[in-house]
Amino acid sequence: MSELQDAAAVQLLRQAATIRERCRNITHAVQAERSPHFRLDLGRLDAVADRVAALTRSRFPRGGIPYHSRWRHFEAGGVDRKAEMDALLAGRSPAEVARARIDLALVSVLLDAGAGPQWSYAEVLADGTPGQVYSRSEGLGVASFRAFVAGRFSSDPAEPLRVDAQALRQLDAALLAEVFRADDTHPLVGLEGRAALLRRLGEALAAQPEAFGAEGRPGRLFDLLAPAGTVQAADILKALLDAFSGIWPSGQRFGAAGLPVGDAWAHPLAGGSGPSAGWVPFHKLSQWLSYSLLEPFEWAGVPVAGLDALTGLPEYRNGGLLLDAGVIVPRDPGFADRPRTPGEPWTIEWRALTVVLLDELAPRVRARLGASAQQMPLARVLEGGTWQAGRQIAAELRPGGGPPVQIDSDGTVF
Repeated sequence: MSELQDAAAVQLLRQAATIRERCRNITHAVQAERSPHFRLDLGRLDAVADRVAALTRSRFPRGGIPYHSRWRHFEAGGVDRKAEMDALLAGRSPAEVARARIDLALVSVLLDAGAGPQWSYAEVLADGTPGQVYSRSEGLGVASFRAFVAGRFSSDPAEPLRVDAQALRQLDAALLAEVFRADDTHPLVGLEGRAALLRRLGEALAAQPEAFGAEGRPGRLFDLLAPAGTVQAADILKALLDAFSGIWPSGQRFGAAGLPVGDAWAHPLAGGSGPSAGWVPFHKLSQWLSYSLLEPFEWAGVPVAGLDALTGLPEYRNGGLLLDAGVIVPRDPGFADRPRTPGEPWTIEWRALTVVLLDELAPRVRARLGASAQQMPLARVLEGGTWQAGRQIAAELRPGGGPPVQIDSDGTVF
């Protein structure tokens, strides 16, 4: 296979449409009884839609469902941290404000791996008064916000509200421990892995000055995409994958040249044609990041179209909802007896089924809420939503609310 063919295959694996195509292929194989791992009970999907719709009404009784986004974690505890950031950015151009928001969202999402059960973060508010204590994703979001406004990701003391390559390349586990206030009493899982990921991000930014400027700012994505006037959601995802596929620690590579493909995996039921056949991409973290960049573009007056080109996120809350609700049925009753790895067929099939079933679930939820697809794109169904329903049903079924299956992951997949 030529290098050109390999490169074309990798580009195909970076397209949002390919995610759905390959996930549907796996789902059709499961429905045709060709999978040794799963069967489906689609009759239970309506009960899941009832749960998600009821939860959405209770969380957003007046409507106004926002996108599933990292910005929701910046709202933890009812604190309007965006308004705080806006005040700090007052007087900047709309483009510069958008760059700063993208900088924050990107670095915060990359730090959003599982925190572990013992870690928590006691916030100190902007006026120096003690705030609330947060854990899990909310705690990581609040901590990364505080680090950002304090200039911890900028190498220029005169420009603290930014992320740049030089600062990222100097990050180590000790600095992140300080940022997250992690210690022996409140240990944070994977500090070194988080630091290494941000250092690789810094290297990738520095290596692409034509895209990210001499300073290597993630926020320059705005300058790449905004001139079109309207941005396609799939183009945000593609830009992220083109720029950053090489930073993921999963080590997934394609072809003789070893081109990085990120969160994409070989599976015998994936189907497809051409050199990329047999591979199914998910790009969960990059899609989570894409969802988290919708608002910075829209707040800057740049509409984002084609939101439903992005897929539901195949991770342990959405996938756990479908497992716990009995829609996805493992054939092995002891499926949860050991941790699963991202690359094994069981996990790949579970994730593919999750993507397709979220597409099946969305219109059912909209019908119960009397909303159109335009009013309630998948990004709002997830927030309303399926993710919280996954957390809810897990708490009902297991002490501590853990997921139905443990995944041995580095945090960039789940």
